[in-house]
Amino acid sequence: MVDDSDPSFSIPHRPRRTYPRGGGVRYEGETIFRLSPGSDCSEERLTAVVQDVLESEPYTYGDWFDLPVPMYLVRDHDRDTTFRVVVRYESVELHVLPDTRSAGLLAMYHRLSDCSGISWTVSCESTST
Repeated sequence: MVDDSDPSFSIPHRPRRTYPRGGGVRYEGETIFRLSPGSDCSEERLTAVVQDVLESEPYTYGDWFDLPVPMYLVRDHDRDTTFRVVVRYESVELHVLPDTRSAGLLAMYHRLSDCSGISWTVSCESTST
């Protein structure tokens, strides 16, 4: 776990994108950076903070899926990268995609920190195939 103002967001494993014969897209392996607030914070507040950050430049995002948790596909135009953001288990998860850049994850972390006034603890969970 990291608890400082500049975690590295070094990506240990990238998921591999596959296209099954039946259609769709599947990812094999995953890396998730979990941002946990330093104090109690409801998922509703975390969702509001994430949406406030995503409404500003340089992000384009979508949440067009009907899912039981807030999940966004995020495009950071300044850093030419894409990743998913999920709010659940009273934390914010940054899900790495095959082309995600660490700089984009770090920028999202800084924006969340600046906009929320929350101190965050960052942990990384990664599996490879």
